Amino acid sequence: MSVSVIEQAKIQAQVLVPLVKALQAELGEARANALVRKALGDLYRGFGEEFWKAKNESDLGKAVSSAFRTYARDDALAYDVIEQSHDAFAFDVKRCAYAEFYKALGEPELGFLLVCTADFATAEGFGPDVRLTRTQTIMQGAPHCDFRYRRDTGGT
Repeated sequence: MSVSVIEQAKIQAQVLVPLVKALQAELGEARANALVRKALGDLYRGFGEEFWKAKNESDLGKAVSSAFRTYARDDALAYDVIEQSHDAFAFDVKRCAYAEFYKALGEPELGFLLVCTADFATAEGFGPDVRLTRTQTIMQGAPHCDFRYRRDTGGT
């Protein structure tokens, strides 16, 4: 039996939230957050690379859709697919249990740092031609998260 990503996030928060708060108290918020972003970024970029190699899928829409279903498992996310093609996967998250969890802890800023910023590092692991754009998140108070994965085909 594997543990869903939402359950992993809840377990990790028991250690990471007090650790990050201690780092912020010692180093200052900006310096501590930059350190956490770098450390976790390297980790999640590696996860993205491993996933991409294991998936061995040239269709970006299929690959990212598959990865995203993993994060949505156990009713963690409700989302609408906007576009799915060989070179794109775009969707809006309408409900996010990750945000609900961190808001219940009273730590949405740490939720953004520990959960949401991982999306960009993971996307970097998919390869140099894959770009993620996102202009808003539920974790930061928006009504939805707008994920847009695109392959840079070198065109204009």
